[in-house]
Amino acid sequence: ANCLHVSPARLAGDNASDVFQKHREKELKERQQVYRWATWKEGLPLTIAAGSEDDLPPNVRFHEKKRLDFEWTLKAGALEMALKRVYTLLSSWNHLEDFDQIFWGQKSSLAEKVHQRWQDDELFGYQFLNGTNPMLLRRSTSLPSRLVLPSGMEELRAQLEIELQKGSLFEADFILLDGIPANVIREEQQYLAAPLVMLKMEPSGKLLPMVIQIQPPNPSCPTPSLFLPSDPPLAWLLAKSWVRSSDFQLHELQYHLLNTHLVAEVIAVATMRCLPGLHPVFKLLIPHTRYTIEINTRGRGQLISDEGVFDKGMSIGGGGHLQLMRRAMAQLTYRSLCPPDDLADRGLLGIPSALYAHDALRLWKIIARYVEGIIHLFYDGDDIVRGDPELQAWCREITEVGLCQAQDRGFPVSFQSLNQLCHFLTMCVFTCTAQHAAINKGQLDWYAWVPNAPCTMRMPPPTTKEDVTMDTVMGSLPDVQQACFQMAITWHLGRRQPDMVPLGHHKEQYFSGSKTKAVLNQFQADLEKWEREMTARNEQLDLAYEYLQPSNI
Repeated sequence: ANCLHVSPARLAGDNASDVFQKHREKELKERQQVYRWATWKEGLPLTIAAGSEDDLPPNVRFHEKKRLDFEWTLKAGALEMALKRVYTLLSSWNHLEDFDQIFWGQKSSLAEKVHQRWQDDELFGYQFLNGTNPMLLRRSTSLPSRLVLPSGMEELRAQLEIELQKGSLFEADFILLDGIPANVIREEQQYLAAPLVMLKMEPSGKLLPMVIQIQPPNPSCPTPSLFLPSDPPLAWLLAKSWVRSSDFQLHELQYHLLNTHLVAEVIAVATMRCLPGLHPVFKLLIPHTRYTIEINTRGRGQLISDEGVFDKGMSIGGGGHLQLMRRAMAQLTYRSLCPPDDLADRGLLGIPSALYAHDALRLWKIIARYVEGIIHLFYDGDDIVRGDPELQAWCREITEVGLCQAQDRGFPVSFQSLNQLCHFLTMCVFTCTAQHAAINKGQLDWYAWVPNAPCTMRMPPPTTKEDVTMDTVMGSLPDVQQACFQMAITWHLGRRQPDMVPLGHHKEQYFSGSKTKAVLNQFQADLEKWEREMTARNEQLDLAYEYLQPSNI
């Protein structure tokens, strides 16, 4: 395939001699034999057909250096050995400070701040805007129906109403977790909840929690307890820990695995099956899907498989994770993958302290300018788009096949215009690059200090506030082994990869010609300008937001 790198891109049938057409058809026929779809789990996106990474075509495999690095770290030999030594020596595990004994090794400065301030309401609220999962928060348009305020809570209702009127009331609702069965780890039952948090935004841009309902009302408990910042400190801390643990589950499964990894794989496989190497859209997308197929195949074998990482350490493993992902798949809309639409739908536009929202929009625009620049060189009208059979087949393959009839959720089955095509391609590039960076890079910062994001909870949620003691808190948070496990995995997933290629800086020249080169140069210039602005902004901030810095993507 390498000989095609620098050949001029061309659309099907735009040449007099038929030799290219025959070549295209033969190439796609061969690729469709090699890149086959498989149903990994019913109700989830289709994946590449491969039992393990050894079954993959050689040109999507890791390079040798990457493979050695990846395999050594997954065994995380040194780390795990050291952690094992820790938990044989640990005599006590009954105070929050005991987590300090495993909090060492490669830490970021942000992880150290999380360690110091994780109990502060301000940092708790901040994470919904700019943490590793900025995808759940939305501005409230009414009080949620599940928030049952019993008599005696008139003052809270009045406060909520005031914030609602001002447009400064926000919510994070984890209802997707409701009724999902929790895991059993080493013969011990774990627990899940489906919390709701109501927060207010102060004029300074701080986001502060006002009330937490850990479980939604149900017939046996029509008015579940509400936890407030004025409650006994340990009760309030435990309620927040329930929220943070729930956020961990949704972050990893819905927003990380499904909405970036599995969607990226659908794009990658459809591209290999439907677009020949000469096609401009193939050339545009291919640098952004490097290693997607192998990393996902390994993930299915090691992380989310039976007896994999989720089963061993997360409260949602053991089957619950698949149920959750099926529910999340039903909510995976085209709008939710496009920041201009998603952030508008969530009411997060124009908030100075919403750094993810600001940066995601800015990058979307930079990527869109690049995509439009390339596409307009090859399609000079909507009719050319409509008349490109390879492109239309690619679109249909993603929506109808890979994403399992996602046209019901707003995904296109055909492209009718240049604008529609450019929007879709911007979504593809953004999802595979920027969105994954925003969701992936924060794991190291926010999850290394385990109490800030417990991978599992070992006691049912509290129903009363007065009885919550330090024993309740420590008995609920992960035990030593689970905590060590979370740290090892977090480090492995969140660290900077040694062969990372920054967005827009791929070495391979897929396009030839000065016009495409000029568009790529403009893209790189836009990214560099944005990098400088971001660096300047972050120097002014107490907590720098760096996940969408182009050099990190």
